[in-house]
Amino acid sequence: MTENKKNLSVPTAIIIAAIIIAGAIFMTRSKAAPSAANLPKEKKADPLESLSPITNNDHILGNPNASIKIVEYSDFECPFCKSFHFTMKKIIDEYGKSGEVAWVYRHFPLDSLHPVKARKEAIATECAVELGGKEAFWEFADKFFEVTPSNNRTDIDIVLPKIATDMGLDKTKFNECLESGRYDKHIQDEVDNAIATGGRGTPWSILIAPNGKKFPINGALPYSSVEELVKLALEEK
Repeated sequence: MTENKKNLSVPTAIIIAAIIIAGAIFMTRSKAAPSAANLPKEKKADPLESLSPITNNDHILGNPNASIKIVEYSDFECPFCKSFHFTMKKIIDEYGKSGEVAWVYRHFPLDSLHPVKARKEAIATECAVELGGKEAFWEFADKFFEVTPSNNRTDIDIVLPKIATDMGLDKTKFNECLESGRYDKHIQDEVDNAIATGGRGTPWSILIAPNGKKFPINGALPYSSVEELVKLALEEK
């Protein structure tokens, strides 16, 4: 290397080093000093607060004034919903009679996974209520989950009327109700609310503690996990 090149390389190295140091100082100050980008942003609204109020029009198992309410959004063709249905029945058996827990069932048919069938099955339960009263919802839902497979393997044209007639419901009126479309909006409103609260799959549930706090239950948790959540919620005063 020539002397001239040596003399040029020294100041060049100094300049490069100075740029690196200056950049580091700038970055440090940027992190330390408040700026519009670093200022706390307005807290986003909790989607769980979009939960529609529970009313007498809901399907409620247990005391409507129970300390804890678990609102489940469910799909009758979902195998995980089938599993969670029996988990929730056990929860109500253990905590419903004492007035500690009530179960609120809402519809969330996933059309992308279970086209036609899940939505029509949801409508069928509403028709059962129309013809047999509020308790008929739970009888129909229990029977459906007991006798059917999941994931679009149910012949609804045969199974839905059979469950209805086995329950003593008028088959002609039941079939008319199924095709009437009068529960379409009701089902869609519950689907929309499930999505608004953060639901992206089924079962999607929201536990409401005694103090009004809401906690998400995503998926078909086993009985032991749901029971633990119930116990923790009872402590939320």
